[in-house]
Amino acid sequence: MNKWIKPGLALTVAAALAAGCSTAPDSGQGGGSTNNGGSSGGGGTKTTIKMFQFKVEFADQLKKLVEEYQKENPNVIIQVESVGGGADYGAALKAKFQGNDKPDIFNNGGYNELDLWMENLEDLSDQPWVKDLVDAAKEPMTKNGKIYGQPLNLEGYGFIYNKDLFAKAGITEPPKTISQLEEAAKKLQAAGITPFENGYGEWWVLGNHFANLPFANQKDPNAFIAGLNSGSEKIPGNPVFDQWVKLFDLQLQYGNKNPLQTDYKTQVTEFATGKAAMTQQGNWTQTQITQTNPDIKVGFLPMPISDDPSQDKLPVGVPNNWVVNKNSPVKEEAKKFLNWLATSETGKRYMVEEFKFIPAFKSVTADEQKVGPLAADIMKYVKDNKTMTWNWFKFPGGEASSKKFADAMQAYIAKKQTKEQMLTNFQQAWDSLKTK
Repeated sequence: MNKWIKPGLALTVAAALAAGCSTAPDSGQGGGSTNNGGSSGGGGTKTTIKMFQFKVEFADQLKKLVEEYQKENPNVIIQVESVGGGADYGAALKAKFQGNDKPDIFNNGGYNELDLWMENLEDLSDQPWVKDLVDAAKEPMTKNGKIYGQPLNLEGYGFIYNKDLFAKAGITEPPKTISQLEEAAKKLQAAGITPFENGYGEWWVLGNHFANLPFANQKDPNAFIAGLNSGSEKIPGNPVFDQWVKLFDLQLQYGNKNPLQTDYKTQVTEFATGKAAMTQQGNWTQTQITQTNPDIKVGFLPMPISDDPSQDKLPVGVPNNWVVNKNSPVKEEAKKFLNWLATSETGKRYMVEEFKFIPAFKSVTADEQKVGPLAADIMKYVKDNKTMTWNWFKFPGGEASSKKFADAMQAYIAKKQTKEQMLTNFQQAWDSLKTK
């Protein structure tokens, strides 16, 4: 997912855990493990691998996967900490490297984040799974022809919609343009249905995913970003950003009350229970939606900012990657685990059936009935070549840019800033963080 779930306390995936809100003891089998050096006890010398990851929404499933690996490798203990929230994870990871608790496996988003952590990353180019990567998964973690990360999966986002509520409002054709989207919102409202559930209490919903749209809709997103860095492009006055604000206004006009107090869990739960017909989220919400309401019928809509028919696209990318600490004393065991994750039948099964991931590997097939309707829609958009890029990993300063964007957007929602002030603040945030 994104990634980018409401910050929670550190979890250790070893004992019973509640996703994102508790701390548990080590995940070892038996006591006596030591940090990264291994320990004796039970069946002899044990190797401990410390894994630090951010996707709290699949922490329970990851716990089970770790248990499977430890059954096959009884002298390996894998301790997994899960910390949700992009900013919290980044800060916690830096603290671990500054202290004496460096993880052996952790997450990296690629692009600027790859450069930031390069001195700590093991070159994984010679690993067996590299030749099996889909092309779209290679770019974020490739530097000078070498690959430094294993992609978790492919993900996509857009407007998730409740098909039954659309039918109740008499909407027979899913909207593909902003005018069609507004017409659908009017019909839903007339039927007594809240059109949008907006989770604007989460900075990443705004600063990563929604703010990505005006970048992804540029004629050449990479060229536009390069222009912002060189000073030849500006955000204020850019016509694509002006169009994007219209979609922002549409969601606010037809959205839930108090969107700034609506967090991720509330957003998804309210949508899943039929409180609103649409919500901006990704396929990573499938498990929570299904657990909340097994009978709900859902699908994806694009997030159009104009009436151009080519707007029928979804932003699709790699949410994050597994990387190995090159200075870890157990890095070979860490690489062995990641290889097992990507190539073993157990790892492949968990990837699709338990994690509900869209695989980033050519040899891993995903049965649409197993990954769920949201992932199935993403897969269809990918197959039809109707995708847009993810760009927030390319923003200067990493999360700092996204958080500053979110601050400006939240001020706009609260009517404390005008559109012009918001876009000016975007530009100032970019200029203050870009490499001089």
